[in-house]
Amino acid sequence: MPRYRFTIEYDGSAYNGFQAQVGQPTVQGAIETAIAAFSGQSVRIAAAGRTDTGVHATGQTCHVDLERDWPAQTVMNALNAHLVKEAVAVLDCTPVSDDWHARFTANGRKYLYRILNRPGRPALDQGRVWHVRKPLDAEAMHAAAQHLIGHHDFTTFRDAACQAASPLKTLDVARVSRVGEEVHLVFEARSFLHRQVRSMTGSIVEVGLNRWSPADLADALAARDRARCGPVAPSDGLYLTGVTYEAEA
Repeated sequence: MPRYRFTIEYDGSAYNGFQAQVGQPTVQGAIETAIAAFSGQSVRIAAAGRTDTGVHATGQTCHVDLERDWPAQTVMNALNAHLVKEAVAVLDCTPVSDDWHARFTANGRKYLYRILNRPGRPALDQGRVWHVRKPLDAEAMHAAAQHLIGHHDFTTFRDAACQAASPLKTLDVARVSRVGEEVHLVFEARSFLHRQVRSMTGSIVEVGLNRWSPADLADALAARDRARCGPVAPSDGLYLTGVTYEAEA
């Protein structure tokens, strides 16, 4: 069966997360419905990561096995035609070998968290940014975030419902910068714990609000205690922006 890799973007606001759930609108469900509409197949797709309710993506990667050897451009166009009423779009599509896997072949994932940092609420980006009215010190946030880089026990920033076998992860990039009225947080790692990015972001914002010092963030990490985590950032501002693969590294 031919296997196809495709990159998608989506606005997660209207979906109950990526993973298919009976009776709930999900990104996976929308894509699988579109595949069935053009191919006649009832299939299960695989994705690089399962984003939570309200989380967005500009570079989610998936794969699907189809019975017919369709041209990749035809697959992309057909999917987009059947997704026209959904907040999901296919950006590219390419054939891959049958041992290539969207999740298990991946060796890196990139996330962006957008914070709108101004007094006035968002009108155009409602549901796509975290609105923080008080001024944020982006430089202090960046300095604090550097304490998270490296191989650590991230229990403090691990959701209680996380099903990962171990809290040990290696964070390769943690970068904070101001972009006009927004503060952007970028995180890169091979993989992340459940809600790790939102948990780290919420604690880093405590530094930006001068409620915590950079040392307080380091102490919270070292404590390996979920109770030491700051408020968890909302899903609105989080984007999966890219996935890297072994052959492409």
